[in-house]
Amino acid sequence: MRIFYASDVHGSEKVFRKFLNAGRVYKADIIILGGDITGKLIIPIIKQSNGTYTCHFLGSNMILKTEEERRDMEKKIRFAGFYPFYTDMDEIRELDANKKKRDELFDELMIESVRSWIELAEKSIGSTGIKCFIMPGNDDRFIIDSVLEESDFIINPDEKVMYIDDDHEMISLSNSNITPWNAPRDVTEEEIKSKIEKMVKKVEDMDNCIFNFHCPPYNSGLDLAPKLDKNLKPVTRGGQFEMIPVGSTAIRHAIEKYQPLLGLHGHIHESRGFTKIGRTICINPGSEYSQGFLDGAIVNLNEKKVLSYLLIRG
Repeated sequence: MRIFYASDVHGSEKVFRKFLNAGRVYKADIIILGGDITGKLIIPIIKQSNGTYTCHFLGSNMILKTEEERRDMEKKIRFAGFYPFYTDMDEIRELDANKKKRDELFDELMIESVRSWIELAEKSIGSTGIKCFIMPGNDDRFIIDSVLEESDFIINPDEKVMYIDDDHEMISLSNSNITPWNAPRDVTEEEIKSKIEKMVKKVEDMDNCIFNFHCPPYNSGLDLAPKLDKNLKPVTRGGQFEMIPVGSTAIRHAIEKYQPLLGLHGHIHESRGFTKIGRTICINPGSEYSQGFLDGAIVNLNEKKVLSYLLIRG
């Protein structure tokens, strides 16, 4: 069996399309997207009184005069991981003054985007025989869970125990330990431990189990991120960011205790790599979604062991 695993696309439609294509390109039986699938910002495309549109994007002010220019800008926004929104100055002022409406708009655009991605996946690989698992991550709002569950093709494995083929079970967890950003699915280490233990009790063959956990294990080399000061600014030393482990101690403990076959992780974009904790091979492919790159891992397994693994970027 061949798995293609990626994580942390953060709304980039360009990277998501590459993820779907990777299943065919690398002849994978299963593709897994391990969390943080939604975007972080709305980019207004504002209609002006003269019929043109203006847009502030990536530090530049754009004037869009034609339909072709507007479509091209919308595509660039979606590919970068943001949500385009056609509006006017009156609505902008209304949204600026009303946080509740801004949140509702963000939910609406997020749901629309996830639905379109599901439709894209169904059309792109629905008839290929490739199984597709898409799980939220700690940055993703809970509102998308019901959207993922609408699909008969996409499987959301979060907090579930399931066989992904005849020989391998997988348990999955979207949560992270507490981060400075107060993300929607940040929880305590105690809660992570409780959720893992609940799933582990249902696993029939731990030796062949896969831990699909969005957050990497603590102090594994897969969880190094810049240390932040009290203003959430990276701390530098000798001109370089000071890096510290920020992964989950509960996940580390679970891997050490149960020794599954494989650990698939994301969350920390800077910590691309692989390591072993006891017999368990743990992988974090990293993420460069903002540059339009797909970072992923190809893992080949037989009935009893991991045969090979390779990190790719494209």
